[in-house]
Formats: sequence, structure tokens, C-alpha cells
Amino acid sequence: MRTVIKDGTLVTASGSSRADIIIEEEKITAIGRFAPGSGDRIIEASGKLVLPGAIDVHTHLDMPFGGTVTADDFTTGTTAAAAGGTTCIVDYAIQAPGSTLQEALTAWHKKAEGKCAIDYGFHVAVTDLNEKVLNEIPALVKKGYPSFKVFMAYKGVFQIDDATLLKVLKKAGTAGGLVLVHAENGDVIEVLTGELLAAGKTAPLYHALSRPPLAEEEAVNRYIAMAELSGSPAYIVHLSTAGALRLVTSARLRGLAVYAETCPQYLFLSIDRYSEPGFGGAKYVMSPPLREKGNEDHLWAGLRSGNLQVVASDHCSFNLEGQKDLGRNDFTKIPNGAPGLENRVQLMFAGGVVEGRIDIHKFVDLVSTAPARIFGLYPQKGTLAVGSDADLVIFNPEAEFTLSSTGQYQNVDYNPYEGLRGKGKPELVFSRGTLIFEHGKYAGTVGHGRFVPRRPFNII
Repeated sequence: MRTVIKDGTLVTASGSSRADIIIEEEKITAIGRFAPGSGDRIIEASGKLVLPGAIDVHTHLDMPFGGTVTADDFTTGTTAAAAGGTTCIVDYAIQAPGSTLQEALTAWHKKAEGKCAIDYGFHVAVTDLNEKVLNEIPALVKKGYPSFKVFMAYKGVFQIDDATLLKVLKKAGTAGGLVLVHAENGDVIEVLTGELLAAGKTAPLYHALSRPPLAEEEAVNRYIAMAELSGSPAYIVHLSTAGALRLVTSARLRGLAVYAETCPQYLFLSIDRYSEPGFGGAKYVMSPPLREKGNEDHLWAGLRSGNLQVVASDHCSFNLEGQKDLGRNDFTKIPNGAPGLENRVQLMFAGGVVEGRIDIHKFVDLVSTAPARIFGLYPQKGTLAVGSDADLVIFNPEAEFTLSSTGQYQNVDYNPYEGLRGKGKPELVFSRGTLIFEHGKYAGTVGHGRFVPRRPFNII
């Protein structure tokens, strides 16, 4: 079937134009002006934006953590993604102690296969390194898994030491891989956490105080040094502080291949949320934690300057009742994470473009094109071009919204942005040419989403 999207304003990271798009057999086959009747299905997009489908390269679906499992699995999570205009995710396959990286991937493929509403890929998290595991890395890069995550935090669970970090950087870099790091100093956090608990300070606020900005900044500095020693590219996930951004900016000015993402929570929320009445602050227990008001201005500046390249959600949802409340009397037992997959695109449009913090081309770059380029998906995804997958969003820039847990597709009992109002909503969402979301309703089929192998890393 030939679908023609007529008279929309096509927006990419590099420009805008008013044109038609023809979709055939999952691909964009033509862009231009076409006569009426040139398609089997005609969709009028006059007055609307036509955007490349968004790509979220930081999600955690069906992930065990802290004695429980995330509230969203690959069905609910990817359906929520579709509702928000995201047409591809890259999730994390996490190595269990004593297992191989391939075993981790096998486990995560089993979680996702036949259950996804949109396309997906996997990063591989390395938590237990030996020579056998280290030597898996080159073959995995060739098989379509070119990104590997390590943790400098979560001591005794995920945290690796500097020797492991350097070895993974060297091996991955040589093979065309990219190492992603959760940059917080886990040893510092352990000491501060012990002191707070000993003083009887157990409320959600103390989660944030146990993980101060300097704990992140020291780890970012050390990671950049390790990357420079190895000669490998570096990527920092969920960067949250102005100080960490300064370190990234300095490294990039010296010509190092250092990349970083931030997340909407660090742009729209602040540390005062931990003081919500009762146990409400637990909704915002995530790592790194929310920062002081005013810090977000520096992050927005980093997005405008290009020193922060990606906005991802770090979607890791746990219900307040029955999951977060495991830590009602001890903040260390509150499962870390918050939902955000469904709202990321709208937040960045309303809070970024509408509010004048970024232009619309930077918006598309941050939520779609740069993630595709960095993580080996471009130009198959992340742009509107002949030959690209027909992943696209017809977006109404004037439609008003109020974010709420009521009616959301995310399978969680709260929304961290509850009551936030703005303009800009996806009206129609296509995944490889198939209409999967239509005017507020999921219209797709579970299992439509496919695994997408990714290409090795290339410096952009």
C-alpha cells in the first residue's frame, strides 16, 4: 500500500520544508510535491509538523532491581513510547554475576521478542569481567551490539573498578564499540550513606544528599581520564550537574571524543521535590538525584551549545505503592528510577521549543537524530529521507496538554510531571509505515516491533 502524507512541514535536524512524503513497504520512497490521488491512503498534514520518529537510547524495561522488577515490561513500555512519539528504543541487557555477555543478551531478547510495539536494540552492561567476557566484546560489536555500559556506582551490585573500566574501554574502542558510563563515585556514596543512616536520616531527601554533585563530577573526571588513556570514545549517561558538564565541555575543547546525555528530570524538576508531604519524595528517587534549582539552566545551555548531544528518558518505572514504599523507613531500599518514556518528546517540545530554550531543529537532533548517529542507527532511523525507515510523527504544535498519571500508557501509579501543562502533541505515529498511534489511541499490534542491529561507532 502506498501512503501519502500531504502538505506537512517536514522538520529534520538540519532544516524544514513544506512537502509530501510517500511511504511504501516500510520505507520513505519519495519526498516532494505529488498530484492528488497518487496514493492508496492520503493523510492531510497541513498545519502540522512531520517529524522523524524519536529514539530513546536509555530505557530499563522488565529489569530486576532492589528486590523487585520495573513496573513496565516491553509491551507496556514500548506502547507508552509509541504514544509519546518514540519509534525506537535501546534498552540495557545486564550481565548477571558469573554469566557471559551473550547470556545477558539471550535473556533480554527473551523478555522483548514478540512483545514490542516499536523497534528496539540493546546496549550490554558489563558487571563481572574476566578474560572470557572481555573477549566477547569484538564479536558482539560485529553482531549489532556496539555499545557497552559500566557502572562507577552501586557498590557491591554493579560497580566496577578502574582496572575493569580501562580494560573495557580499550577492548571496545579497538573493536569499534562505545562505552557508556553511569558516573558517580560509589565509594563516596557508600560512606555518606552510612553516616546518614547512623544519624537516623532515612527519608527520601537523604538519597539525594548521599549522592552530592561532587560524587558525580569526580567520576566524570576520572572516566574522561580513563578514556583519554585508552584512546577510546566516551559517553556519559544521565549527566545531571553543571560541574560535570564543564568537564565534558573542557574535554571536547581538547579534541576528545566525549559525548553525554541528560534527561528531562534534570531539566524540569529539582531537589525540592524530595520534600513532598508524606512519602511523596520517593517518586523522585533516581540516580543521579535531582539537583538544586538553577542547575537546569546550565544543562539547557549545554544542549544549545552541542556539548550535551542527547536527551534520553532513563525510563525505570516503579510504583509508589508496593515498590517504592519498600524503602519507607530506609531510603537505600527505595528502588531507583522514574518513568519518562511517554512524556520525553512533549516535554522537550513544550519546555524547549515553545519556551524558546532551543530551536525546533535542535529539538529533533536531541530526541532523534543525534541518538541515531551516535548509536549506529542513522540514516535508517533518525531522519526523514528517501530510503529511511518510515518512522515518523505527525505532530500538532498547537495542541494543549496536561500531563497526568490518569490515562497514561506507562504502567505506573504516578507521573513525576503531574499537572505540567504545555503545547505540542503527537497525533499520528508511524513505525516502519504502519500507523501505531492515532489521536490519543494506541492503534498498533504488540509484536510489530523488531530487533534492530546497530553499526559500529563512528565519531560524529
